[in-house]
Amino acid sequence: MLSYILRRILATLPVMAIVALFVFSLLYIAPGDPAVVIAGDQASPEDVERIRQSLGLDRPFLIQFGSWVWRILHGDLGTSIFTNLPVSAMIGQRLGPTLSLMMVTLLLTIVVAVPLGVLAAWKAGSFIDRVIMGFAVFGFSLPVFVVGYMLAYVFALELEWLPVQGYTPLTEGFWPWLENLILPAIALGCVYIALVARITRAAMLEVLQQDYIRTAKAKGLGQGGILFIHALKNAAVPIVTVIGIGIALLIGGAVVTESVFAIPGLGRLTIDAILRRDYPVIQGIVLLFSFVYVLVNLMIDVTYTLVDPRIRY
Repeated sequence: MLSYILRRILATLPVMAIVALFVFSLLYIAPGDPAVVIAGDQASPEDVERIRQSLGLDRPFLIQFGSWVWRILHGDLGTSIFTNLPVSAMIGQRLGPTLSLMMVTLLLTIVVAVPLGVLAAWKAGSFIDRVIMGFAVFGFSLPVFVVGYMLAYVFALELEWLPVQGYTPLTEGFWPWLENLILPAIALGCVYIALVARITRAAMLEVLQQDYIRTAKAKGLGQGGILFIHALKNAAVPIVTVIGIGIALLIGGAVVTESVFAIPGLGRLTIDAILRRDYPVIQGIVLLFSFVYVLVNLMIDVTYTLVDPRIRY
């Protein structure tokens, strides 16, 4: 197992190198010149050129890329063009809200989607199955921002049950922290719940047709034990896979969700950096998200050995 993990870590190095090249190329692919944006509309060509030189934008591409990679290897993600703060510090300040939102959404998804998928498979073809799959299709079809605005209007503005926006750190209390995350987590989790529920149902339907399930029924085992101990355990591999792959949905959806609910996380930071063409911040965030996704894929592969003893590396 240890040798497999080491091989996978080494295999991620070329992937991260390609990602780093693409992320750095955003500076040249994206329209607009950061120097012109910083200088303003009234700046002279000399002012723009002076800013370009101070940012190192006048140097050849490969030299800029090599210098950027060297700084990253030393833990330096650069400095924001507009705030003049280290990008790593800005990301660190915004990391807590985003991690909180993703953790609550992930927990909500597992608690809701997996039982719904199991129930739909158990009642396959029934009214309950059709209702659950109808909800899955509906949840998968609605954009995150539409669900977010609907939830905010109903539960925050009309019923006044929950805050409409903002974020409270966990250090100020568990309930204030959770209260601000309930609506964003539901909005972000709708697509995720729908996806996991459908995959869970499909995996369970296949397992429930196996001979050992019929044997367990013949022995008089309870329905709950059959579903959640025997069947779900053997259907866990595709479920774990889609939960891990769905992390990409959380990362992408967090950008929109944080904007809707005014959560000061990495999503809001990304939007602000894009609008201001703050390329060092954009590059740092995209690189971080890419690394997280690669790490999640590695964790999924390792988890396979825990849910299915037949898998060995």
